[in-house]
Amino acid sequence: MTEYGRGQGSEPWHPDDPLYGDGGWGGQQTQQGHQAHPGQQSPYGGRPQHHPQEPQQHYDTGGWDTTGQNGYPQPQQYPQYDQQYAPQQQYDTGGWPAGSHPPDPYAAGPADPYGQQNGAYGGEQADHYRTPDAYPPPEPPGRRRAEPEPQTGGDPGPDGGEHAFFAGDTGKDEDDRDDRADRADRDDEGGRDGEDDRDDEPGDRRGRGERRGRGGKEKKRRNGVACLVVVLVLGGGTIGISYFGYQFYQDRFGSAPDFAGDGNGEQVTVTIPKGAGGYVIGQELKKMGVVKSVDAFVAAQADNPQGNTIQDGVYTLQKEMSAESAVALMLSPKSRSNLIIAEGWRNAKVYEAIDGRLGLAEGSTAKVAEAEWKNLGLPDWATNHQNVKDPLEGFLYPSSYSAAKGQKPEDVLKQMVARATEQYERIGLEKKAEGLGLDGPWQLLTVASLVQAEGKTHDDFRKMSEVVYNRLKPTNTETYQLLQFDSTFNYLQGESNIHISESEINSNKDPYNTYTNKGLPPGPIGNPGEEALQAALDPTEDGWIYFVATDGVHKTEFAKTHDEFLKLKDKFNASAGN
Repeated sequence: MTEYGRGQGSEPWHPDDPLYGDGGWGGQQTQQGHQAHPGQQSPYGGRPQHHPQEPQQHYDTGGWDTTGQNGYPQPQQYPQYDQQYAPQQQYDTGGWPAGSHPPDPYAAGPADPYGQQNGAYGGEQADHYRTPDAYPPPEPPGRRRAEPEPQTGGDPGPDGGEHAFFAGDTGKDEDDRDDRADRADRDDEGGRDGEDDRDDEPGDRRGRGERRGRGGKEKKRRNGVACLVVVLVLGGGTIGISYFGYQFYQDRFGSAPDFAGDGNGEQVTVTIPKGAGGYVIGQELKKMGVVKSVDAFVAAQADNPQGNTIQDGVYTLQKEMSAESAVALMLSPKSRSNLIIAEGWRNAKVYEAIDGRLGLAEGSTAKVAEAEWKNLGLPDWATNHQNVKDPLEGFLYPSSYSAAKGQKPEDVLKQMVARATEQYERIGLEKKAEGLGLDGPWQLLTVASLVQAEGKTHDDFRKMSEVVYNRLKPTNTETYQLLQFDSTFNYLQGESNIHISESEINSNKDPYNTYTNKGLPPGPIGNPGEEALQAALDPTEDGWIYFVATDGVHKTEFAKTHDEFLKLKDKFNASAGN
């Protein structure tokens, strides 16, 4: 039998159906509204009717009232269902009229061809279409509907809230739903019977195959794209996690990036600022391309026992050095490019040293100093003094400075002035000048320069400082406020001569000549160091007023009276061969 219900010549749906194995469908015709006039025989001779493809027809009842049979008019609305009941055998009525039978209590209603079926057979068998486990009773094709989709609440979309990739959907369910809808449409349009349905099944399967082929390919393409997207996302995530994990490990536990070897041969000058620690030095080296990372330099400095002794200044190094090699070279004198200014140097000598370090023509730095001295950072108390030969004298503080080819002279001079100003502020030059009977820090700086120039040893500085202050006193009756220092005369001459004739000294009236001018010279005559400055602030109080370099070089002796001075002078003449 077909999937649409019973057809002629086919078996019932269930083997236990009461009609299973019956003898056909011809005998019941007269009980379903097609009984003939008394005495009239069935035009079909009791044989089963066949309507393979005929449309639905209505038969003329010939004016006979057929309503008394079951109480319902029985027009022939479903020809395919007229075939479901085989014609029953005719019995002799014995003269009784056959047109007025009492209602058949087991007759089926027009909507249920199987209704009350058990009663016709004595009720000895179960109803297989009304139990929970039974097959659903067949319905006419026109009344069949596509099975409703399960409702999940809300609108989960065509995939029922689950992506086809994860549900393993191959498109079969969707094709089945399309098949059911197509069958319902064909039944509504053509009203074909079960035999036609069987005849159409091969073609229908071919149609479904074509649709399934097209839908399956589209579904497979969608599944392939989804799979590719998932693979790309997972792959990208894995790569990202691996990269950041490696970076995290390197930052926390891995060794710092570093170059290998002693450099690539390209020299570079690096300036290390004063007071710089390991990280600051490492930053400067990395900025100039010497080391690859700051951490590598800090680690190498910590591993070297002398690493903490690296000083500020200028270093000549190479690019792309290992951190260990950079530390070792910075500790070697070979790398130092610093310009060292010694205590007591006059500015003229400092200018020459800068020219030589920067590779400039002689006199270049002196010209810059003369033209730019107001812009190099001097404090206010160091300006506007008369008869000063060099306003920067005393401010090129003795120390080590970065100076290498490529730098400008004014940059080096600024470093020196800044260092001097810092030191003078630190020792309190402005505050202590007045307590020493001087007219401001400028004069105190000048005293320190005289102490630095005349003292031969560090032990001489405090005694020399007392000599200066004693000779400046108005009560001085030994020299009458004349300092009579050869160093001031040599300064104005630009010389360092210890053999100066009295006639030469006494004939020169320059303000820097302290033989002919009372008091201090107009300004410092050199650049004093730390000890000379401290000696100027803290002179001795022993009454020294005279001094003589008895050996002319390293030994200085002091006297408190003029007579003692003359003895020291004879000693000097004797040592000099006079």
